[in-house]
Amino acid sequence: MRLKFFAATLALVLLAGSAEAMSVDAFLTTARAVPQNPTALLRPDARRLIGEFRGAMRTVRQEQAAAKAAGRSTTCIPDEVRLSPNDILARFGAIPAGRRSISVTQAVREWMTERYPCA
Repeated sequence: MRLKFFAATLALVLLAGSAEAMSVDAFLTTARAVPQNPTALLRPDARRLIGEFRGAMRTVRQEQAAAKAAGRSTTCIPDEVRLSPNDILARFGAIPAGRRSISVTQAVREWMTERYPCA
């Protein structure tokens, strides 16, 4: 029984990972529905948001590495970046409503470019 549950969960994670990129608007809408309590991390929606943000950061870091290798880096993100959920929600919430259709990855890309420009 556990093996079937694990296989089904893995299949859902893989399908979710291959789905279309989440928009900032969808991210904020989903985040508002997650309760602000210690059990929030147990909710699938919260885990999906965490995965979405981590995936966006991973993509932006990969882009930075490729740009650096090509000699045209615009961001210099440090190895360790600490952002709280409130930091993320505040930043995404500050994006004008008309631009919230951009992907989470694009929002992170713009944020990191602004926050960690290369000297």
